[in-house]
Amino acid sequence: MTRPGRLRAVATAAIVAATLLLSAGCTAGDDDPPPPATPSATAAPAATSTVDGVRNPFGAHWDWSRYQQFEPYLRRLAGSATYEEISWCEIERTSGQADWAGLDEIATRSRELGITLHLKIRTGVCWATGGTARHTRGTAKKTESAMPTDLGAYQRFVRSVVQRYGPYGVREYAIENEVNAPSYWAGSPEEYARVVRAAAETIRATDPKARVVDSGISSVAYGMGVADRLVRAGRGAEAVAAYQAYFQRRVGTRGQQIPAVTGEAQLRRALGTETNSRSLRFLAVTESLLTDRTVDIRQVHFYEHFSGVAPLLDYLRATTPSGTPIQAWEVGQFWRDGDGDPASRAAEMVKTVTLLAAGGIGEISWLPLAYNPNNAAGSEVRYGLLDPDGTEREAGRMLAALADAARDATVTPLPASVAGRLNGIAFVRGGSSTLVLWSASNTPVTVPAAPGGRTGAVGSPLGAAGGGTTVTDVPVLLRADQPVDRILAAVR
Repeated sequence: MTRPGRLRAVATAAIVAATLLLSAGCTAGDDDPPPPATPSATAAPAATSTVDGVRNPFGAHWDWSRYQQFEPYLRRLAGSATYEEISWCEIERTSGQADWAGLDEIATRSRELGITLHLKIRTGVCWATGGTARHTRGTAKKTESAMPTDLGAYQRFVRSVVQRYGPYGVREYAIENEVNAPSYWAGSPEEYARVVRAAAETIRATDPKARVVDSGISSVAYGMGVADRLVRAGRGAEAVAAYQAYFQRRVGTRGQQIPAVTGEAQLRRALGTETNSRSLRFLAVTESLLTDRTVDIRQVHFYEHFSGVAPLLDYLRATTPSGTPIQAWEVGQFWRDGDGDPASRAAEMVKTVTLLAAGGIGEISWLPLAYNPNNAAGSEVRYGLLDPDGTEREAGRMLAALADAARDATVTPLPASVAGRLNGIAFVRGGSSTLVLWSASNTPVTVPAAPGGRTGAVGSPLGAAGGGTTVTDVPVLLRADQPVDRILAAVR
């Protein structure tokens, strides 16, 4: 990891619903787009800078058709960032006739929430690419993307996006999404690189303050990359251990794509399947685009057990150019059998996002914000912070508490002196430190009382910590008017 993480109404419901079916873009020839819609008269929070980091690293991604239910909670995440995926083929269903209304509404509302909006620019499959879609997903009937038939027309579309949404505070543009999956990208790695270079050239020429982001290789593909790198380095035993930690909840969920592995030979076979080989090729192309600075920011997706964070961070440190920011636009929890254990799921969420932040990940967006009961799996495989109606769950209260602690604070990893005993993170603001802690083993750890110390469960009211704080494997929050090193100096 190369840069420590630093922190930093409106239209009708029909428009918002239309946005979801839209969630996409396509451009219209050489003319400049119309100016952005006039912002609401309601005073909006000042736009946050995404070049040097947002004010709060902990955010979420949500379904805009349920914005009314989610708005009260989203205001608790002010200062964070989110993204919206757009498609050329959906915004410009007919060549030369672009409809920006839904995306304008999303940009306006994001700004009013005090949440920085990033955009993922996809092509889709339509007149602009030729061919027929082979993969259609969800009620919005999103398709894979394909290579544009005219890169000049594609660049004009990209230019119109940047011109239109720069005034809303959009400064980061990802090119496509999870291109390692055929259901998202129909072309080759080389074609993807051509599209990124064309988009990057246009984005920078249109807005010198804008930053280019890669597609966000999938969580599973990153796990394969972790293992493959170690195998290639002759560290077979480490590779097997990392694979087992990373995929402990995934084995068998995709047939032979993620098989059980107990030895290096099995691991090599798993890495050599058609699907996993494709993922490794796209991961390599993504890293080449980072190396030659075509791409400015690395985008990570992670949905695994929190014990997979450590090998992922090791991989990112080894394969990301120095000085390149790393952001996690999609973080969640794949847990097929976790429905009946909300307390464990909430605690694990805290561990996952704090480990990522402590490892230098500058932005972390939880996905999904709320459970969708109509999902294809028929159960809550991916855990939401809210109930479908917007009611806060324990996990939601916990993430909001992390956002409160982190907003306008400096992210500080725990000192080496407590390694092996405590895991967690610290947020320092002025003379006050807020620590999120849990035991690194099954043994409770005592943190002695500190001046002004208050402690409690993450997301709950804090009480005086006069007798010190006992830290178990359930994360707790500790706040005191002392530097982090001094608070933890006498840990036993």
